[in-house]
Amino acid sequence: MSRDKIVDLDELAAITGEYARRGKRVVMCHGVFDLLHIGHIRHFQQARRLGDVLVVTVTPDRYVNKGPGRPAFNEQLRMEAVASLDVVDHVALNRWPTAVETIRLLKPRFYVKGREYEDAQADITGGIALEREAVESVGGSLEFTDDIVFSSSSLINQHALVLPKEVSEYLADLRRRHPTAEILSYLERAASLRVLVMGETIIDEYQFCEAIGKSSKEPTLAVKELKSNKYAGGILAVANHVAGFVKEVGMLTFLGDSDTQEDFIRRNLHPNVKPMFLYRRNSPTIVKRRIIEHYFFLKMLEVYTINDAELEEEDNRALCSQIEKVLGDYDLVIVVDFGHSMMTPQAVKLVTTGSRFLAVNAQANAGNMGYNVISKYPRADYVTLAEKEMRLEARDHRGDLRGMMERAAAKLDCPRMVVTRGRYGSLCYDRREGFFLIPVLAHQVVDRVGAGDAFLAISSLCAVQGAPMEVIGFVGNAVGAWAVSTMGNERAIDRVSLSKQIEALLK
Repeated sequence: MSRDKIVDLDELAAITGEYARRGKRVVMCHGVFDLLHIGHIRHFQQARRLGDVLVVTVTPDRYVNKGPGRPAFNEQLRMEAVASLDVVDHVALNRWPTAVETIRLLKPRFYVKGREYEDAQADITGGIALEREAVESVGGSLEFTDDIVFSSSSLINQHALVLPKEVSEYLADLRRRHPTAEILSYLERAASLRVLVMGETIIDEYQFCEAIGKSSKEPTLAVKELKSNKYAGGILAVANHVAGFVKEVGMLTFLGDSDTQEDFIRRNLHPNVKPMFLYRRNSPTIVKRRIIEHYFFLKMLEVYTINDAELEEEDNRALCSQIEKVLGDYDLVIVVDFGHSMMTPQAVKLVTTGSRFLAVNAQANAGNMGYNVISKYPRADYVTLAEKEMRLEARDHRGDLRGMMERAAAKLDCPRMVVTRGRYGSLCYDRREGFFLIPVLAHQVVDRVGAGDAFLAISSLCAVQGAPMEVIGFVGNAVGAWAVSTMGNERAIDRVSLSKQIEALLK
């Protein structure tokens, strides 16, 4: 039976070892195989002819970087589909993002890929070169099959309707206006940028609880704590996102002078991030603790550990001195103003007058609602706001959003602006190009925390290069779709993951 072919990876290693001892030539294929098609079948048939036994390893769901709604079929179904083919002898689920460790574990005589991987320079992941090195290190060789090539992503986009029809039609039109290679080129060229990010450090703590019931004597909901997770949020998350695209990121931020959590922060920063920590007097490092009902993932309560009083003058002088010292070293300055007192009028003046290219978000949250608006920045080159933040700026709850954006852009002397609108996508404005409406690309929303910060972080890398406004908005929405599929700021995006997601969307 086909299911009998599916084995644990360690069991498969024992099986391939036994085949080798018996003089059998083991052939290995590896991939996602999200939609099994004739191209895969012919690939397996050609691979099998090279040896005596064909084993196939399948990428786990958690490592499939194909964009929202992918994989279309979960790992168990994908393994069953592959195992149903007579030409395949054994199937296992991989444990790692790539096949490199698996090749070393299974030690195949031949590792076989399709001819679309033959040009190692075209492989944005760099994985094929590492896989060649791995198979040669165990005495095997890398081989390529040469037959009909189909794309699972293209077939899924055309026929499976993972995304709504109107989104699929938009992506098809976008591909004609802006080819995939053009869009990806902005992500590739971002590597040479020097980027400074500024804003408050925030530790996001998620306390998962189970509701027990009402307290017997008070009208109070009682919950039982189950587990607690901590994530590097605020400007730490922004820095980590940017670091996946550029060689070095400068990060200027305040920690508290008490309960700094600096060890945790340093452990959770990308190696490319160069922190410039200042220590705020008589303050803790900001923690935003969310009490969450675990089964429905309902956020019941938020508790802030924070000093949101006005920044003391000595702290303000230290901040401004550091800004003056480093600002001229960077091509792009990204300010995420969380409205917790760091960005003083003096600091704002320095970044708005001295930055080569300034990208800004002024965030509205429970701690600053109505007080932290984008007009505090008299100049910016690129601004992103949530719709609520734009309406707070305009003091207009129901008016025309496009008019608000045009007036705000003129007021800020800002040539480019994006307003993100949740399930309605994003509205992008360029002073010369006009408006573009980019549909939402998210298939499933796990958590919205940090999505706007991720949008600003990566779309800014395109904006500073002068990318078309529609490309900027599309890249931002692709990043946003990735961000809302992740719990909090559990992990940062990187160029390879985003590039693969964009390629899959536009096939």
